[in-house]
Amino acid sequence: MSTPYKTIMADGLWSNNVVFAQLLALCPLLAVTGTATNGLGMGLATTAVMMTTGLSVSLLRNAITPEVRIPAFVLIIATVVTLVDMAMNAWLHELYKVLGLFIPLIVTNCAILGRAESFAVKEKALPSIVDGIMMGLGFTFSLVLLGAVREILGSGTLFANASLLLGSPFSILETVIIPDYKGFLLFVLPPGGFIALGFILAGKNLLEKKLEGRAADDETPETPVAEAEAR
Repeated sequence: MSTPYKTIMADGLWSNNVVFAQLLALCPLLAVTGTATNGLGMGLATTAVMMTTGLSVSLLRNAITPEVRIPAFVLIIATVVTLVDMAMNAWLHELYKVLGLFIPLIVTNCAILGRAESFAVKEKALPSIVDGIMMGLGFTFSLVLLGAVREILGSGTLFANASLLLGSPFSILETVIIPDYKGFLLFVLPPGGFIALGFILAGKNLLEKKLEGRAADDETPETPVAEAEAR
């Protein structure tokens, strides 16, 4: 029986988020998130790879023997990444130059191989596509959130150069959050990425504990004394 789509969506976006839950793909996360624009571009590229890889593995799952599944999955991922790399070079060249080596390095993203091994090889095409999209969007959210925090604290802007890197329609995203701000260099550099990620993870853990506490309180039945007092 296929995994419910609601569960797939919740896992990808929050419960099993590539970064915030699994702590995977930290190399591109910290390297390219100097701005929210870079994070958005890298996230969308990774989403395209995860979606296409999930579909390919699902369609070929009966033809791939267990003995060669890992090399086969890596070959599929490498082929998809090469196609995405060539497409970005052709149509998003400015963003391609900014992201540079990290686009081909999507091949080494453990989350993509992990989803192929744990989900796509066991599921039909449509659930695999949805899983790839949701995992990719969850990863994109992580990149954009960290990039936004670093960009705002580092330079006082948000989605700087979005129109140049992603195309003119994205110019509406370009915002100056703190006018006449001289910037805080630490958050533009990799150490600032570690600091910002630590605070984001701490905030996520606190939020989850608070939500779990509320859910537990709602499920706790009233004692006879409490019921008598309520009357």
